[in-house]
Amino acid sequence: MTDDTKKPNVALALSSGGARGLAHIGVIAELEARGYRISSIAGCSMGALIGGVYAAGKLNEFREWMKTMDRKKMLELTDFSLSINHIVKGKRIIEAIMEFVPDMAIEDLPIPYCAIATDLISGKEVVFNKGSLFEAIRASISLPSFYEPVHRDDMLLIDGGVINPIPLNRVKRQPGDILVGVDVSGHDYKSQWEEMRRLTERQKKTDKSLKARILDKLIPDNIGFNYYTLLSRTSSLMIHQNSILMAKLIKPEILIDILMSRFDGFDYDKSEKIINIGRQKASNVISKYESSLVDPSI
Repeated sequence: MTDDTKKPNVALALSSGGARGLAHIGVIAELEARGYRISSIAGCSMGALIGGVYAAGKLNEFREWMKTMDRKKMLELTDFSLSINHIVKGKRIIEAIMEFVPDMAIEDLPIPYCAIATDLISGKEVVFNKGSLFEAIRASISLPSFYEPVHRDDMLLIDGGVINPIPLNRVKRQPGDILVGVDVSGHDYKSQWEEMRRLTERQKKTDKSLKARILDKLIPDNIGFNYYTLLSRTSSLMIHQNSILMAKLIKPEILIDILMSRFDGFDYDKSEKIINIGRQKASNVISKYESSLVDPSI
C-alpha cells in the first residue's frame, strides 16, 4: 500500500486487559498517523473505557490525565468497600473521568460504539449500544470480586471479558471497512514466571528476619504464586484463550496481539510506557499488513 493510496475505514475492536489496555491508545495513535479513519468501535472492560473516551472525542485529555497518575493518586481514586463480594465500589474513578469527559447517550456519539458486559445471573452477554456512556463503561469494567457489580433491571453486570473479551463480532462494520482487533488480554507468562522466581530468590538471600527464615523452610523453591497471583493468572489464561478463539471465528484483517511481561493489570501509573508499547506493536503489525497488500506472498 503506497502513501497516496486512500486508506480504508477501520472497524475497531478493543479487548479487556486492565492497565495493559492503555496500549489501545498507542494503537489508535498509530492508525490515525497512518491515515486510517476509525468509523466504529466496540470495547470490553478497559477496551470499553478507551473506546468510549475516544468515541466522545476526549482521548487526548484522557491520556494527559493518565500522565498524572501515581500510586498515591491511584489510592485516592480507590473507594474501598466492606462488602464480601467486591473490594472497590468503582464510583470514584468514573466520577474523576467524567470531570473532563461528560456523560452522553451512546446513540449521540460521533461514531458508532458499543460496550460489552456480562450478566452474572443469566450468564449471557450484554451489549450496550444505547443509553448512558458511563453506565455502559462502568458495567463493562466490573472485574469480578474487585469492582462492585452493576445492578440494572433484573441483571447483575460484571466485566464483559468473562464472555467476550475482544468483541470482533459486535463492532458495526460498513462495506469496505477493515476489521482491526487489539488484544491485550494475555501475558508473557514464561517471562513473568522467571522474573517472579528471580525476585523470590533475591528476597530469600537479602531478608534475614525470623519470618523469612521460617517461610524459607515451609515454602518449597518451586512455589512462586500466592492466592491472588494464582487466581489472576488462571483468569487471564481463560480470557486470553477466549480471545484467541474469537479471532479464529471472526477473522480480522489486522489482529494486534500485545503480550506484556513487565506490566500487570494495575500498572496505571506506567501509562506512557504501555502506550508506547502499543504503538510500536501496532506499527510492526500494520506495516506487515500493508506490505502484504503490495506483495501477497508476504
